[in-house]
Amino acid sequence: MKPYLKWLLILLFPACIHAQNRYDVVIDEIMADPSPQVWLPNNEWIELRNTTSIPINLQNWRIGDASGLSGPMPNFILQPDSFVIVCTGSAVALLSAFGTTISVTSFPSLDNDGDQLFLKAANGMIIHAVNYSSSWYQNEVKKEGGWTLEMTDTKSPCAGISNWKASVSVTGGTPGKKNSIDAVNNDQTAPLLKMAYTTDNITIILVFDEPVDSVKGATIANYAIDGGLTFLSAVTLAPLFNTVQLKTNIPLTANTVYNITINNVTDCKNNSIGSANKAKVGLPVDAAAGEWIINEILFNPRSNAFDYVEFFNNSNKIFDAAKLYIANRNNSGVISSIKALSTTPFYIFPGDHIVITEEAENLALNYLVKNPENVLVISSPPSFPDDEGTVIVLNFQGNVVDEVKYKDDWHFKLIDNAEGVALERIDPAGSSQDAANWHSAASTAGYGTPTYKNSQYKQLPGIDATIDVAPKVFSPDNDGFDDIVTIQYKIDEPGYVANITIFDAAGRPVRNLVRNGTLAITGYWNWDGLDDKGRKLPVGTYIIFTEIFNLQGKKERFKNTIVLARKLD
Repeated sequence: MKPYLKWLLILLFPACIHAQNRYDVVIDEIMADPSPQVWLPNNEWIELRNTTSIPINLQNWRIGDASGLSGPMPNFILQPDSFVIVCTGSAVALLSAFGTTISVTSFPSLDNDGDQLFLKAANGMIIHAVNYSSSWYQNEVKKEGGWTLEMTDTKSPCAGISNWKASVSVTGGTPGKKNSIDAVNNDQTAPLLKMAYTTDNITIILVFDEPVDSVKGATIANYAIDGGLTFLSAVTLAPLFNTVQLKTNIPLTANTVYNITINNVTDCKNNSIGSANKAKVGLPVDAAAGEWIINEILFNPRSNAFDYVEFFNNSNKIFDAAKLYIANRNNSGVISSIKALSTTPFYIFPGDHIVITEEAENLALNYLVKNPENVLVISSPPSFPDDEGTVIVLNFQGNVVDEVKYKDDWHFKLIDNAEGVALERIDPAGSSQDAANWHSAASTAGYGTPTYKNSQYKQLPGIDATIDVAPKVFSPDNDGFDDIVTIQYKIDEPGYVANITIFDAAGRPVRNLVRNGTLAITGYWNWDGLDDKGRKLPVGTYIIFTEIFNLQGKKERFKNTIVLARKLD
């Protein structure tokens, strides 16, 4: 067809012009939070831009979000490389002063903190989708309202947060015209596989950090899984196209971790994921007591920081953070302030350390976070007072899985200021409520170890002897290396009571560690190198004298020698 005939048809039959390709029209500006006003009207709206060289009729197109679809757009021709404001009918008069404006019924209510928006053509095709959040403003002041979110480069429509930020226009936005931050932002970053989860025993959902090419995403040959499984189908899911649904040939087995490998999947700019992207997946189960434990607590943060709680998967099972809850107890002792660890599926595998806090970025500023992907952010989490409080974990059935009633005097006695110092669990298999099973995080570890093994971790081995002391030399200086000595016991039958006294080399008692302590079949005590008044003891040799007896008159005494090697002041 000759060019002049093509344009003649366009002029005569504009209603026939429709976009047939994704990203021909993009959502390039969003006014989600117009208050407090900067200059623009106090109304929500979005702006669309035609990224092609041909006019496009928007008749019967719709705007949607997670809650539903708008009414159809009117018969309107969006010219090449031009803009149109879309809003509710009552806002048209005010917004028309800034540029061409059309209205739709049931215009979506745009959430201030984030929403999933998509543009659907008359034929049902998703042309563009945006899953924005308040972090996209990249400006703490402007995210509070009155400013629009603007896309930098409409030729990189699936780049996410790297292609969006708050408007720099003095009016607070640029409705109906080129964005104030308009620039070339060549997307050269390949998509990243964030996680995988299951919806049943044959269906796996892969979640990417940006939209992927729907054809490449739906190519079965691009995916592999171990454990003797193969995939029967792959479907890229609308509207965001950042998830892929896979179906396996046989059901997954419980308590088995599978590994998925992805190759050749690309984003909308043809950046390939390569072969390094892998994810673990399996069938999650409900956690039980002893399997999902409270492992570290920061309840007295520095003035510029936030509380955090670390959990540890002490089992061979897979848990879903969306079905686990953190809580505290109110003044009446009733469980309250219950919060899910995640609002979306997030799988926790054996041996994983998972941290919840209010701000992930702030946590990384104050502590070494070795596994940032294991930090879950909870808005307005339960409060944990600085002096004492309760941390509770609930499973999907609402049962208490673990509970710690902590006190600030559980900290190492020689720490002058416990602000910013986390309490670490010593033995994952030990009692949650035993103060002796908790110790201040080591100074050499920055006073906290969120997302990785505790600096004071010690899993007590089984012993043959009745009384065993380890280590033989300890240095209680809170450097994370042999800060405490552990006295482990084992008896043949219940009903015994123990007394433990620690003597210095001259035979003088310096610490009454245990008085009439009832014994289980096995157990332990810890000593931190302090005397009965909480004062540090000098270096030297000490005798741990243990007496075990029962009401039947059976009695046995033990002496164990240790060396306290505290650093000299």
